[in-house]
Amino acid sequence: MNLTPRQIVSELDKYIVGQQQAKRAVAVAIRNRWRRMQLPEALASEVGPKNILMIGPTGVGKTEIARRLARLVNAPFLKIEATKFTEVGYHGRDVDTIVRDLLELAIAMVRSEQTEVVRQRAEELTEERLLDALLPDGVDAGGGEEAQARRQRTREKLRAQLREGVLDDRDIELRVEQKMPPMGMFATTVGMDPLDPDIQNFIERLMPSQQKERRVSVREARGILFQQECERLIDREKMVQMAITRTENSGIVFLDEVDKLAGPPSAHGPDVSRQGVQRDLLPIIEGSTVSTRHGPVRTHHILFIAAGAFHGSKPSDLMPELQGRLPIRVELGDLTRDDFVRILTEPQSALLKQHQAMLATEGVTVEFSRGAIEAMADLAFTVNRSTQNIGARRLYTITEKVLEDLSFDAAEQAGRQVTIDETYVRQRLADLVKDEDLSRFIL
Repeated sequence: MNLTPRQIVSELDKYIVGQQQAKRAVAVAIRNRWRRMQLPEALASEVGPKNILMIGPTGVGKTEIARRLARLVNAPFLKIEATKFTEVGYHGRDVDTIVRDLLELAIAMVRSEQTEVVRQRAEELTEERLLDALLPDGVDAGGGEEAQARRQRTREKLRAQLREGVLDDRDIELRVEQKMPPMGMFATTVGMDPLDPDIQNFIERLMPSQQKERRVSVREARGILFQQECERLIDREKMVQMAITRTENSGIVFLDEVDKLAGPPSAHGPDVSRQGVQRDLLPIIEGSTVSTRHGPVRTHHILFIAAGAFHGSKPSDLMPELQGRLPIRVELGDLTRDDFVRILTEPQSALLKQHQAMLATEGVTVEFSRGAIEAMADLAFTVNRSTQNIGARRLYTITEKVLEDLSFDAAEQAGRQVTIDETYVRQRLADLVKDEDLSRFIL
């Protein structure tokens, strides 16, 4: 998508309040990708992304900026916590899984796009297969041209009923292909290391697929058959190659909690989850080739956005080599009372708009006075200062507590109109805010 930095910032402003410096940094990084694509191939291969290090407390918009950015430019996006990894050779996930997971997301994106391309043809073939199941060959078969004509008329009547949804609840016999799951030593479970890509491909070829008869409704069968026809119509090799290209040139990795990797070397044995992970991240961020089950993926032009609060450490505590691979540093500031007011009201999917839409499904109309909005913002700011500062996430707790009774009773109050004012907000939260110990547990 050919968006200028100003346009990107304008789009991000629709969802995220403040943090202009961070928005400008990511907007320039995305525009630089477009600029690189306009260069001669020999020069373009030499231009790498300017990876970003976001520094700021929790709840100020670090993750949201990266997530919205990826959605805006239709790029594969992976958010991962740095603390999930261990050094290669130790039990746990190694950093290569970042690239593999990113590629799987890109394949899902391309598959979805290609599904739309073949949708019309796939729906036609699905309809024919449903008619074959509703009117098997044995029904009205034989008997010459008259029987064939009668069968065709019956088929067209069924087609009309099928399109109108009249037959959606009728059960039909359907043959479904199922892959046998890996068993025994080849099986992987949640929490265990994934298999090597080459071994995984070998096992998939080794495991036979089974044809299984299932009795399902026409409604369910339509979805199953549509997926099968899409799989046949989509060129899988082309799809995977498109996904690899998109991953290499447009992929965005948001590496959260990178501050947890910072600190002095361990004095008690190998430091497999801090210094070791930093060393393993170096080649991935700088640019290397990672083997995946779908083929090799080059990371030279993947944009890495690292983020951390750095409460107990400093960016300079990271390995110098890693600091050099995150050249753009952006500091995100704490949120103010005014920021909280804007967060509650301005974004397209603002928190209060969400609550109003949710309660409207029960027939309850809710309005918030300006005083109520300012009171919630003030209380969120106060609690953040007196307890733990969790940024905008505090507003979730505040608004849920204010609307707790109304949400509980909404199902029995259809047609009611409610106005939340400042007095109501402060009554609901006064005792909790006054009692600091209680607010630590509830707010």
